[in-house]
Amino acid sequence: MITLFKILPLLLLPLLAVSLSAKSSSLLNDEDLTGWKIPKGNDQAGWYKVRDGILKLRSGPRKKGSVLWTEKDYQDFELNLEFRFVDGTIDSGIHLRNSDQIQIGISGSLKRDMTCSPYIPGKGYPVEAKNVKKLLQAKEWNQIKIRAVGPKYTTWLQGKEVMNYESSSAVKVGPIGIQLHGNRNMKIDFRNVSIKEL
Repeated sequence: MITLFKILPLLLLPLLAVSLSAKSSSLLNDEDLTGWKIPKGNDQAGWYKVRDGILKLRSGPRKKGSVLWTEKDYQDFELNLEFRFVDGTIDSGIHLRNSDQIQIGISGSLKRDMTCSPYIPGKGYPVEAKNVKKLLQAKEWNQIKIRAVGPKYTTWLQGKEVMNYESSSAVKVGPIGIQLHGNRNMKIDFRNVSIKEL
């Protein structure tokens, strides 16, 4: 006679396999930009530098915009990272497989902080993240989680869910990018950048 105690481990094996395959991996090391496509001119301009595990984004004297893309493409994922506003008018964001992005900092078009809100080319900001003003810590480290499952984007700030949006312009697979907006004098830091593929 087969008992529940004998069947239960067999039923749990698929769940165990899923949990083991869904480990987070770091996208940033302590020393350099290995794993990222470094924009041409970065060596001279110093837009992106890693120091002691912190990715430092700095606008150059010409305030030229650029995006630091992962070498690898991703499908469905959760991205966790911390960011800190250092100086200037912060206008950054995380690109999700294409030009769709999650804003970090001041929107150039709206002239106000739209952190955690999606910016969709051609649509602007179709929804605004909730309670960001209460949660965002100026000059301190802030923790953001971004989940992209197909066209569905969800963001959390300091562990609180603040935004859900389904994008008609989402693509299935693509790299992840960190934006340094042009025409801004800005300094922003990132650390503990990790991804879990779903």
